[in-house]
Amino acid sequence: MKVIEAMRIAMRALAANKLRSILTMLGIIIGVGAVIALMSIGRGVEKYVTDQFAGLGSNLLFVAPGQISDGPPTLRANPVKSLTLGDMVAIGDRSQVPHASQVAADFQTRATVERSGKSVSVQASATTPSYPNVRSWKTTMGAYFSELDAEERQRVVLLGSDTYEELFPNGEYPIDQIVQVNGMNFRVIGVMESKGGGPGGNLDKSIFLPLTTGQDRLFKQKNPNGEYKVSVIYASIDEADNIPLAQEEIAQLMRERRGVQYLDQDDFSIISQNDLIAVFGDILGALTIFLGAIAAISLLVGGIGIMNIMLVSVTERTREIGLRKAVGAKRADVLIQFLIEAMALAAVGGVIGVTLGWGLARAVSTFFGEFQAVVGADAIIISLVVATAVGLFFGIFPAYRASRLNPIDALRYE
Repeated sequence: MKVIEAMRIAMRALAANKLRSILTMLGIIIGVGAVIALMSIGRGVEKYVTDQFAGLGSNLLFVAPGQISDGPPTLRANPVKSLTLGDMVAIGDRSQVPHASQVAADFQTRATVERSGKSVSVQASATTPSYPNVRSWKTTMGAYFSELDAEERQRVVLLGSDTYEELFPNGEYPIDQIVQVNGMNFRVIGVMESKGGGPGGNLDKSIFLPLTTGQDRLFKQKNPNGEYKVSVIYASIDEADNIPLAQEEIAQLMRERRGVQYLDQDDFSIISQNDLIAVFGDILGALTIFLGAIAAISLLVGGIGIMNIMLVSVTERTREIGLRKAVGAKRADVLIQFLIEAMALAAVGGVIGVTLGWGLARAVSTFFGEFQAVVGADAIIISLVVATAVGLFFGIFPAYRASRLNPIDALRYE
């Protein structure tokens, strides 16, 4: 029997039982739809997180106290020697770290900001004037504070976009308005552009003020030598290819400054922007595969459904099979016909499932705005191939059983 003829007969047989065929395909439709939707959403999350880290700045290195593997500072058994503003100045010295084009420092803590009876708890970042350039973070209103503001310990503050909306709910112009930070009056000089979520939480619910002002007037965090403490030092490297070399240069400089002896473990961490992207990318990539694997279980269930229905079909069409064999049909002809029916069920279900999964992914993207699910061609192709393979695999036994029927017994079957 020619394959084209077998396909025609198979389609006619499936069309004769439309409802049963649709219900049989349902498992494949749900399985393929779930695989496409979950993998697309997983990849979208991976891209979103990668873009967030890429938005932190250009070719950044992060220097933090303690070893990251020891956990957050609040959970460490032994106190960690803090970083200082002097460390930032040393890293910014091109004679010691030639590839560091710009550096900035940041002391982070919680603070309460008040205006007109409205109180907001925010992340307070006491920074150096170079901070917005190193972090590629611009203002939407006003301007960042200057070196002169830092030298004079001016009580000036910039608001994150969410902080601005909470303190100025009616959209008032905030520049030169007075707000209270931990009970002290500060003059608003700018509003930062929205960054959304990021390492450490919501970056937009924050305020920014000069490091000198924050440490002298508000937080009063200095080491025994009277140096300003900082939470993180950022170093922007001139070229991406120079990042590994710059890491070595900064590590050697910090070991000397902090008195770390040879073979002793460093009491600081240097993390590159690429390291953060790679770590989170690996985690989210594995999560995407895991979600896809969980969804693929539906394909297995759908395949079992196809086998069940095909076995029923063989029983119902026993006389038809016997008649065909009696007029000259070979075992291979019957085998091919039933295999094509099983594969057709799976393939059509797969196409519908791809459409369903794509629609779900688009709906999620529309609902969440900035987040965009990524529907990959590879996911679509793999889902369709796997769905068809499932139909073939689970259709083999019913097709084989049909091809082995004795024509005399089949013709006498009632």
